Amino acid sequence: MHRTPLLDHITLQDELKKADHPARVYADTLKRYDDVIHRRFTTGTSIQEVVQLRSQLVDEILLHIWSTHFPSNPNTLSLIAVGGYGRGEMMPKSDVDLLILLHESDPEQHNNALEQFLTFLWDIGLDIGHSVRTVAECVKQARKDVTIATNLMETRLLCGSAALFEQMQQATGPEKIWPSKAFFQAKLEEQRQRHQRFQDGSYKLEPNIKESRGGLRDIQMIGWVVKRHFGADSLQELLHHHFLTEEEYQLLIDGQSLLWKIRYLLHHLSGRREDRLLFDRQRELAHAFGYLDDRNNLAIEQLMQRYYRTVLGLQRLNEMLLQLFKEHILHADEAAEITPLTPYFQLNRGYLETVDETVFDRYPSGLLELFVMLSAHPEIKGVRANTIRQLRAHQHLINADFRADATNQGLFLALFREPQGLTHQIRRMHRYRILDAYLPAFEKISGRMQYDLFHIYTVDQHTLMVIRNLRRLSLAKHQHELPLCYELTQQIDKIELLLLAGLFHDIAKGRGGDHAQLGAEDAERFCLQHQLKKVDAKLVSWLVKNHLIMSMTAQRKDISDPDVIHDFATQVSSTKHLTHLYLLTVADIRGTNPKLWNGWKDNLLKELYYKTLNALRRGLDNPLDRAEHIQAVQEEAQELMQPQQNQQTALQTLWRDFGDNYFLRHSAKEVVWHSKAILAHHETSPLITFHPQAQQGSTEFFIYTRDSGNLFAQVTSVMDNLNLNIVNARVITADNGMTLDTFLLLEENGEAITEISRIEQIHRNLEKSISSNTLATPMRHSQSRKLKEFNVPLRISYSNGLEHHFTSVSISASDQSGLLSKIGRSFADCQLQVHNARISTIGERVDDTFFFTDQHNQPVTDSVTLQQLQDLLEQRLGGTHS
Repeated sequence: MHRTPLLDHITLQDELKKADHPARVYADTLKRYDDVIHRRFTTGTSIQEVVQLRSQLVDEILLHIWSTHFPSNPNTLSLIAVGGYGRGEMMPKSDVDLLILLHESDPEQHNNALEQFLTFLWDIGLDIGHSVRTVAECVKQARKDVTIATNLMETRLLCGSAALFEQMQQATGPEKIWPSKAFFQAKLEEQRQRHQRFQDGSYKLEPNIKESRGGLRDIQMIGWVVKRHFGADSLQELLHHHFLTEEEYQLLIDGQSLLWKIRYLLHHLSGRREDRLLFDRQRELAHAFGYLDDRNNLAIEQLMQRYYRTVLGLQRLNEMLLQLFKEHILHADEAAEITPLTPYFQLNRGYLETVDETVFDRYPSGLLELFVMLSAHPEIKGVRANTIRQLRAHQHLINADFRADATNQGLFLALFREPQGLTHQIRRMHRYRILDAYLPAFEKISGRMQYDLFHIYTVDQHTLMVIRNLRRLSLAKHQHELPLCYELTQQIDKIELLLLAGLFHDIAKGRGGDHAQLGAEDAERFCLQHQLKKVDAKLVSWLVKNHLIMSMTAQRKDISDPDVIHDFATQVSSTKHLTHLYLLTVADIRGTNPKLWNGWKDNLLKELYYKTLNALRRGLDNPLDRAEHIQAVQEEAQELMQPQQNQQTALQTLWRDFGDNYFLRHSAKEVVWHSKAILAHHETSPLITFHPQAQQGSTEFFIYTRDSGNLFAQVTSVMDNLNLNIVNARVITADNGMTLDTFLLLEENGEAITEISRIEQIHRNLEKSISSNTLATPMRHSQSRKLKEFNVPLRISYSNGLEHHFTSVSISASDQSGLLSKIGRSFADCQLQVHNARISTIGERVDDTFFFTDQHNQPVTDSVTLQQLQDLLEQRLGGTHS
């Protein structure tokens, strides 16, 4: 096909004649015409034309350079475009993949000229991927590696010997190597491994638009099969061979166009090849696409929702087409293997299908029954492609009357009552858009991102992950992961209520207002419409409304305080509520971000569960008295220690000095550990000891030393410099002027500290800082790329819990290097003593609470001092108080 030249070859030739450095002329020409192409892109030229223009530009530059290096255009060479360049799909920074085909007669005669040619291409700024082979070498390599065979399919002769090029095509075609059946099987396995490698990457907040499920590679996979089996050069051939309808073909092309546009802009904005939709580019992309922030949706969220919904549709098409290819390529010569199941459904080679194309018209309930059957029969391989197409074509039948039908309501609930298969089938329902049709509220959260670093999945995928986690908690084969959760699930008589709470817990995200309250109203209405008992509907609604309170209480409040436990128990009100809420909370955290769940959170939630359970069993009208609690801790510690007679007096003196607050905030086992260490310590240096076992999923260390007033600042400075996270701090000043401080630590990756050398390093640094009564010099840590994209407003709020003898300050700020150290220094500079700290980092935001007093252990009521602290925090943490 004749193309109008892009380059002004006369001007280029004139510039080359005048130039001392030809490479610079070509580089400038390439950049100038890239700018021309980009202007065409920004003024509405279709992305299909833009990628072809970029390929044409590279063609013309290469051919011009080739003619200067091989002026005679020898017939023993072929210059061939390969891969994406071979397809004519070039992005601004795509690799230029070349195959230089040599004649067998004298393969080395052009070595020097080829080396100079390829070096020159690098000099002008092209990223060249090349291979230099004979036809025989192409065949040998392609036979061994299906990826090479695939590349050789996507070739385009640029110049040189056409005969040599045709010889290579014939020698590597399906008649000689990799017949279409073997090729398809190999590519199918290749895709399976890639999907497994990227797992749920399509729905993570920084997806790879090329390699993830539903990405460009999945579209290319379809094209490769079509080309190998049918010899077709375009996806449009799928229409001619009746693999796609016109509507499906348009969805495929529209999806490809969107991904191409995103990839084009990623290359252009990054100035390099980039296939990841990173945070630091998403905002720019959203504006480039013309999206604007509105009241409930940021521009970036609108763009990303469009992306996620597109890849979900492409996944569905990929699944359907590959199954059709299986039937056409792998089983074409085999007779159908039909196994009747019901009057409406049958198995065909192990795949579920309708008995004919009128089933859903005659029996609309089959749109739900299909998934119940799949769940009840795990031996079924999947759904046949023609039935997937029928599901899509009949979605319109799922309307208000359909949802109000008792049969359909029963089928939907039956899926949640099935003892197996729910996870796979609820995901399949979503992929085929049946779930979205049955629950219109779910359709609204489909593909909805949450623009933060806490949630790494879209709302719909997070919801399905929570359902998966809840189901997993109840399976015996997984009970070793979370034994308490497994034990509790076995005590629940209606597991479907817990699963429904998981389905609805985030369903109102993005509407504005309190999503938990709105979701609770949706959940109760749904349950009552589906004929559940009122008490069951109330339970589901209560769980949705309160699904955040357990994690917030555990991470932001002092659960060693009996009053905190009593308040939480009052909110929960019953052991049934507590059990369901605990399980939902575990599943929710584990489904938000895999890196968020660790042993510390596991033990923290278990501690809150057991303490609340005890409070509920004791009775809400009979809360644990503080004196009673202190006595119980001391009696248990005494029994565990079994002190010798000569130790008894020293122990009693020590405990008398500890004070009541100490026993309120430490367990009997901790009291024993601390007491033994102190009684055995006879040196003047600070006592610094680490717990030998990470029983709380973190590393616990204890410091006993003379109170200097700024110990908290000293410890946080050391920990920040060592890249350690403090997740909990308890600071007690004893009556004898000594300080008893307990800190829970995690490594930067969220794991407990286990290396002896690491513990010794911490010990050395702490001892040096405390003994010298100095603060460690702050070290500069670079801020992560992701955190730079978020600007969390600084919020500081005070409250006085006079009954607890503390003032508290809650600080919400952007996560940043040295944050705790900056806060600790601020307290020290104001001569304030921190007694307790709850440290919570949620993605890009920290929400920390500190309980403090003045130097006389009294709550701070002086507004001047509080303002001084606020001013220092604002200065050091950045931003203004709001």
